[in-house]
Amino acid sequence: MSGASDNPRPFDWPGLMRAGMQGLGLKPAEFWALTPAELLLMLGDSPSSAPMGRAGLEALAARFPDKEDTSDG
Repeated sequence: MSGASDNPRPFDWPGLMRAGMQGLGLKPAEFWALTPAELLLMLGDSPSSAPMGRAGLEALAARFPDKEDTSDG
């Protein structure tokens, strides 16, 4: 079975860092200390947006599955 999770899009860290540090004027330590929810709120996401439902959670889990740590460390 093939789906969107077979080839997930890479996360746009450079764009998010530009938005936080250049757009919002955050210092690097301030940027990295934020939770994703706090950053989204600062970037203008509506605080009244609905919480993620089961379908959204399942799609997220399919896109980023847990990986077993097989290292010996």
